Amino acid sequence: MKIRLDKICHARSGDKGDTGNVGLIALKKEYYPIIEKHVTAQRVQKHFEGIVLGNVERFELPNLWALNFLLHNALGGGGTKSLKNDAQGKTLSAALLRMEIEVEEKEVKL
Repeated sequence: MKIRLDKICHARSGDKGDTGNVGLIALKKEYYPIIEKHVTAQRVQKHFEGIVLGNVERFELPNLWALNFLLHNALGGGGTKSLKNDAQGKTLSAALLRMEIEVEEKEVKL
């Protein structure tokens, strides 16, 4: 079945210059292996196609049940240079939570 990440995660985002920073945190410990498997840097890059113009890096934080993504060249130069409405990347977390992944029903009890 397909589910949106917002069913099993919450997220926070911000900026470091022109790099968006998104933390994706599983709501339950048992959801962490699911996001670790399905939410790859490549999938996130594809999800943000046209917004993220550079590379996407993924960092795993299993003790926090979280993944952290750096979205390079995503903010139009950063807060003081950008003409984008969201120059600090605050909406990137909400956008990532809209990503759909394919899971087996037995993996997720909503």
